[in-house]
Amino acid sequence: MNKRDLLTPIGITVGFIMIMFGIVSSGGMGGFVGFVQGSSVLIVLGGLLAALLVNFNIEQIKTTKHVIQEVFKRNEHDLAELIELFERLSERARREGLLALENELEEVNDPYIRKGVLLAIDGIEPEVINDIMNAEIDAMEDRHYRGRLIIEKAGEYAPSWGMIGTLIGLILMLQNLEDPTTLGPSMAVALLTTFYGSVLANLVFTPMAGKLETKTNEEVFMKQVIIEGVIGVQSGQNPRILKEKLSAFLSNKEKNKKVETEEENLTEESFNEA
Repeated sequence: MNKRDLLTPIGITVGFIMIMFGIVSSGGMGGFVGFVQGSSVLIVLGGLLAALLVNFNIEQIKTTKHVIQEVFKRNEHDLAELIELFERLSERARREGLLALENELEEVNDPYIRKGVLLAIDGIEPEVINDIMNAEIDAMEDRHYRGRLIIEKAGEYAPSWGMIGTLIGLILMLQNLEDPTTLGPSMAVALLTTFYGSVLANLVFTPMAGKLETKTNEEVFMKQVIIEGVIGVQSGQNPRILKEKLSAFLSNKEKNKKVETEEENLTEESFNEA
């Protein structure tokens, strides 16, 4: 299930607020105005866009909007719930046979789980199921990498174009050394492009690429658990053994929470029976 990830916009906003606070606290609002320079913005953003257009084809550029949207989404993965699902599937498969699992799939929304269970129902060998489902993981990782690469390259190019803008400013400054009073302001303007490029790279693009990589790793992890579950169901493993095997993927915090939930359920059942 996808939900809005509030940490990404909060993090970016806090970063910009801290930068603005540092500027204003040092020089007041007048100091803040000195950090706004139109030509520097155009050099960094325009150069960055030009570099991305050279580096990528039009189809990859079109995916940028979708990739950025993914940064602001949060995928909720409930590993404990997934383990319970495969325990239930295993119990029914041992009791009624694999064909009975088709009815269980009506309540499963994850297409990856559905695909794996259907392969098991069709009697495909465990090794083949493993190969097919891992091939899909590899394809997903490659697809995510190609989408994330645009953001990563933007993080690389932004500081470089900031430096180019600074070099332009320094050259123009050196061409007007007759008036020493202009050296300080000219140097400040020249350095602004490096400032813009560094902020974009270290507060926006590089952290976004890192979050996308983390999301991919989390999705791969969940899919690996699903593969283990599908093969366990297909091979007719004992539900309790399968549950213990999949529980190895839980963190200590998740294991403790799972134990507490089970104890609460047992207490409630005992109370109802009484």
